[in-house]
Amino acid sequence: MNVDVGRRMVARVCWGAFLAVCAITLAGCSSDPVIAGRATSMLFVPDRVGGLQVTEGPSGTRPDAPAPRRQAENTDGGQIDNLALLAVDDIEDFWSQNYSGGSLRGSFTPIRRLVSYNSDQSPGIEICGEDTEGLTNAFYCFNDDVMAWDRGVAIPVAAQYFGQMGVVGVMAHEYGHAVQHQAGLIDTRSTPVLVAEQQADCFAGVYLRWVAAGNSPRFALSTGDGLNHVLAGIIYIRDPLMTQLDAALTGNEHGSALDRVSAFQIGFSGNVDQCAAIDMDDIKKRRGDLPKFLDGVVADPSAGNDEITEDLLTDVMDSLGQIFAPADPPSLTIGDASGCPDAQPTPPASYCPATNTIVVDMPGLQALGETKTENEEQELLQGDNSAISVLTSRYALAVAREKGHAIDNPVAAMRTACLTGVAQAAMAEPGLPVRLSAGDTDEAISGLLTNGLAASDVNGALLPAGFTRILGYRSGLQGDDAQCYQRFP
Repeated sequence: MNVDVGRRMVARVCWGAFLAVCAITLAGCSSDPVIAGRATSMLFVPDRVGGLQVTEGPSGTRPDAPAPRRQAENTDGGQIDNLALLAVDDIEDFWSQNYSGGSLRGSFTPIRRLVSYNSDQSPGIEICGEDTEGLTNAFYCFNDDVMAWDRGVAIPVAAQYFGQMGVVGVMAHEYGHAVQHQAGLIDTRSTPVLVAEQQADCFAGVYLRWVAAGNSPRFALSTGDGLNHVLAGIIYIRDPLMTQLDAALTGNEHGSALDRVSAFQIGFSGNVDQCAAIDMDDIKKRRGDLPKFLDGVVADPSAGNDEITEDLLTDVMDSLGQIFAPADPPSLTIGDASGCPDAQPTPPASYCPATNTIVVDMPGLQALGETKTENEEQELLQGDNSAISVLTSRYALAVAREKGHAIDNPVAAMRTACLTGVAQAAMAEPGLPVRLSAGDTDEAISGLLTNGLAASDVNGALLPAGFTRILGYRSGLQGDDAQCYQRFP
């Protein structure tokens, strides 16, 4: 948040620098405007995820799952390789049933070789010209039609912190690269890495919806907590913040958390043809004017994070007043929200309709806005916009109330997420006291998954699925307040 005063032909999930201890706590544990093939209205129903009912329950390998059919070279025969191979079998079953016509040319052919390795072993082995010693990764080689994974570090970490379905998601992403190669969707010499990665994220989403719908004989995926952990894994492997010079020099952009989650949601809520249609024009349209790079020539992720102070909150309130232009703007108070007669406190930021006041617990909001990354703390990404997005959501409640909308039900929670996205998109433009920085939307998305407050009603009741909370926010980033009121009356 700012206050104004020669690429290798290997596609991979970049776990490398992100493999820190990461114990994720997700909230609620117990898009696109038109998606062809499914009723649009079902996308924006509070208790639905991509048209499916929000469910809780077990996620992972089914008790009656068959033994893996495929075999991997260099395997140790352990549980990690068994899970990876079971995932490959399931993904191949999916594509054998769903690879036909439309945007996918030819017919589906399973990947030729599967290779397991241990990045902790020395010496390593060579796969696609890569030495596997220290290679904490999973990847697919276009040239050799080989899919490989690190059973020593990368996959066990994914399983530990994102569950078995987090591993399945990784394998589905990598298999997505094989599908786009078979279908002729990309040219390995000229297609931007970002496009290839977005398509693979989208293909993983299409497959995992098939699992969530109960079609897999091997895996189950709840659309509540189970899918939340898959989304956490997607956020976890986002690109680090870069300057524009860094991005130009590496030429290897895989996508921000917003990029990657957006592509996954397109697939989960849509179909294969929509994934195949992803190109740079589509990505740029989804990004809009949101900031992508850090200022300057040296990457300093802390540069865009401001300390949460009363002055900053005043600037945020002034910015929101200009964006929404309410006839009776809510006031800001620092203190205790427990005295509100018609709403429950939702610390660290609460809205009291009776007094039209937003009450902030300053220590709590400061803690929520403290800069943290997975490499430093045992949780997902956090920063100043983790706090600012929550404050923005309470302002959104005030604006909706002024327009005569109910603010104490699940539809209100969805509308709140949408209006928060609208405000944040406006904050990307110059001229306001507060302006978004690169990475701010990633902080908001992470917060929607972990605490969910920016997608809650006036009493703090959360939408039950992180997927839906993020979808509501994204719909606002890509739309306007009129669309929010139309979708969520």
